[in-house]
Amino acid sequence: MTQRTRLGLMLTSVLLCFLGVVQAGSFFKVGEAAPNFTLTALDGQTVSLEQFKGKVVVLGLFHICQPCLLQSTNLQKVFEATQGKPVAVVGVNSSGDSQTDVGEFLQTFPVKVTYPYLLDPEQTTDKLYGGGKFIPNVYVIDQQGMIRWQRVGNFFTDGTLAGHEMIVKEVDKLLSSMPSSM
Repeated sequence: MTQRTRLGLMLTSVLLCFLGVVQAGSFFKVGEAAPNFTLTALDGQTVSLEQFKGKVVVLGLFHICQPCLLQSTNLQKVFEATQGKPVAVVGVNSSGDSQTDVGEFLQTFPVKVTYPYLLDPEQTTDKLYGGGKFIPNVYVIDQQGMIRWQRVGNFFTDGTLAGHEMIVKEVDKLLSSMPSSM
C-alpha cells in the first residue's frame, strides 16, 4: 500500500468519525428534559427515571461490548465516589439483550457493579435518547430532570478516555448549584 493510499484511508476514517459525532450531536438533548422511562432492574425492581427527581442522575446506556464494559466500570467508580450525596447512578442495557446475557456480561467486569442496572427489552431508551449506533452514552441529568452533560462513546476527540473523574466533576457542578435547603 502506498503512502498516498494510507493517507487517503486515514483521512476518510477521520472524516467518517467526525460525521458520526456531528450526526450523534443532533440526537442528544443537552439543555432539554430527559425523557422518562420505566424499566426492570436485574434484581427485579421497577425503576423509573422520574423517581430520581431532586437528585443528580448519571445515566449510562450500554450494549454488550468492550467500550460499554469500560464505561460501565467508570460508572461504578462514579457510584462509589458519590455515596452519601443526592446522586443516582443508573445503567441500562439498551440493546434488548436477555437478563441471562446481561448478567453473564456483568460477571466479566473487573469490578462488581452495585448501581441499578436495568434491562430494556423493547429498546425504549435507544429510541428516546437516539442511541443504538453511538454506544455507550452517558448523561448527567440535573435535579429538575434536565440533561446537562452527555458523552457519546468512551473517548474524546483527542482519543482520551472519558473517565469517571470527568463525570464526577460534572455531578459536583450540579450539586454545588443546588440550594442548601434541599
